[in-house]
Amino acid sequence: RTLAVEVGSANITVNSIAPGRIETPMAAAAGAELNQAYVASIPVGRLGTGDDIAAAVAYLASEDAAFLTGVTLDVNGGSFMI
Repeated sequence: RTLAVEVGSANITVNSIAPGRIETPMAAAAGAELNQAYVASIPVGRLGTGDDIAAAVAYLASEDAAFLTGVTLDVNGGSFMI
């Protein structure tokens, strides 16, 4: 947020993405039981994918998000709501 304040007058936006558990080799190494318990505990009922993160990045880089700055976008299937 500090950087967003510093560069905002130059029409530069600064945002971030906070991903939840994503289907990766590291998540797979955690074990199926742990992943199944996580999936059962979140509203969307699945692990995230690289495409989910890519879509969030594309949105934040688009003109549709031109008025957003200093934002952290939680891409986690709703896990922070619980």
